[in-house]
Amino acid sequence: MAVTADSTTGVSATYDRYQEIRSFDESKCGVKGLVDAGITKVPRFFIRPPEDIAVDDINTGEWIDTQFTIPVIDLKNMDSRRAEAVAGVKRAAEEVGFFQVVNHGMGNRVLEEMLEAVRGFHEQPREVKEEYYSREVMRKVKYVSNFDLYESKYANWRDTLFCVMGPDPLDPQELPLVSRDIMMDYSNKVCQLATVLFELLSEALGLKSDHLKEMDCVKGHALLSHYYPACPEPELAMGTTKHSDPDFLTILLQDDIGGLQIFHQNHWIDVPPVHGALVVNIGDLLQLISNDKFKSVEHRVVANPIGPRVSVASFFTPHLYPSTRLYGPIKELLSEESPPIYCEITLKDFIAYYDSKGLDGNSALPHFKL
Repeated sequence: MAVTADSTTGVSATYDRYQEIRSFDESKCGVKGLVDAGITKVPRFFIRPPEDIAVDDINTGEWIDTQFTIPVIDLKNMDSRRAEAVAGVKRAAEEVGFFQVVNHGMGNRVLEEMLEAVRGFHEQPREVKEEYYSREVMRKVKYVSNFDLYESKYANWRDTLFCVMGPDPLDPQELPLVSRDIMMDYSNKVCQLATVLFELLSEALGLKSDHLKEMDCVKGHALLSHYYPACPEPELAMGTTKHSDPDFLTILLQDDIGGLQIFHQNHWIDVPPVHGALVVNIGDLLQLISNDKFKSVEHRVVANPIGPRVSVASFFTPHLYPSTRLYGPIKELLSEESPPIYCEITLKDFIAYYDSKGLDGNSALPHFKL
């Protein structure tokens, strides 16, 4: 690592950022490895630029609307309350882009076991985890710290186990033993929930309930199991940089530590953990095909002196599954008064662009506007 210091000032005279990042990457130890080594200072490539912190100071000022809360949708007794659920989903998808669901059919035992499995994987010895460490784009099961490590302005304080669960069924043997059974169970159950949510979202757009399903919105999904170790200097780092999701829909399971925030009316608003609830947010692709009727909202995770924080994000998209299908604004939603805003794209092109720019704080959607 090519870093030298002036003996009188202690300030680095040269700094080889690429080499420091490469050394971190090749260690395969992740952020957890740094914490386990007992660091008390955040390595330089994790530190946010002063201009980013300055913008934060403006956007995290006093929040005026003290009555605002993240919408909660109750999925209990759907047969008799369907119209109410559709109305709630429609309002949340159009106005906020985020909502929480309760009585969703996934028992607390499953949720708790899934979170415990995330901790179990990430807290294994490095030599056990490193066989999964990879930046291969097409690899279905991989452990990595920062998918955009070499593209981003600064690295995020988190490690991730990334598992593509469909459309092609994943061989359970490819999953780490410590989390294999519960990941397969959780994957099946979260797919069932996603099917219900896509039906409600279809109806909220004034379409038949199976419209989004017929567009393959629920055809594939990936599980991203995030691990955010306690950060020694949380004011300098970020758990996850501001971004929106490159999918149709995300269903998030988070533990009780907190840190997730959404950008709403020019302010960062906390999404507080609700016991037994799952967080749902509209993805970029659903905003695109809904022709901006639904909103894919920017969100982030702040670094925390308490930890680890763990979460599981289920991204619903066929992702890199080979398909020539084109996605553009749904024809039934267009008119002279509401012309198409976006061009037609393939998912492969969208993901390629999203990954190439990394989490740079900017939405990928403007790139695809007409």
